Amino acid sequence: MRLWYVLSHRTFLWLLLIVNAAGTVYGYIWYGAQLSRTEPIFYIFVPDSPTASLFFCIAIIGWLRGTNYRFIEVLAFITLIKYGLWADVMNMLTWYERGTLSAQGWMLVASHFAMALQAVLYIPKYNFGFIAVIAAAIWTLHNDVIDYVFGQMPSYPSIAQYANEIGYFTFWLSISCIVFALYVSKQRGLFAHMRENR
Repeated sequence: MRLWYVLSHRTFLWLLLIVNAAGTVYGYIWYGAQLSRTEPIFYIFVPDSPTASLFFCIAIIGWLRGTNYRFIEVLAFITLIKYGLWADVMNMLTWYERGTLSAQGWMLVASHFAMALQAVLYIPKYNFGFIAVIAAAIWTLHNDVIDYVFGQMPSYPSIAQYANEIGYFTFWLSISCIVFALYVSKQRGLFAHMRENR
């Protein structure tokens, strides 16, 4: 298919890498205020979305080099979908609570939807297996514990009163993304066949 030809072309992959790298840098800057009041031990667990796009950048570098960084790929897959959808739900909830959403908020909605979408579009590229998924699942669920037990979740003041409900939603969103990754890992042969015939 023409779409896969474009998506897998080296020029497009380089462009995708540049866009994701720029988004990653912006994301870490966006978390600057929260990181400034975060204990150093939690630094790695606070900027969720930019870390997800960083994983994807590394995965793209692997593809450009003709290899697969399997653990990084599954981390990218799970976290791009999880935090892409999570941020969109949080921004929609903020819109509901405030009755309005800033231009930056709508930009975040669009960019986070794109995060989740690119994770799905590149399924034929992934080459991770069961063990990599389990390792990524441990990382993902541990991150949820850090966020909602140790209070390191992203700051959304307008919806802070829903912290318990958001934590519950986030846990099941994580489980759903992990199950999706397990499905993808079991269908590697099918997706490889799809890739070869596109």
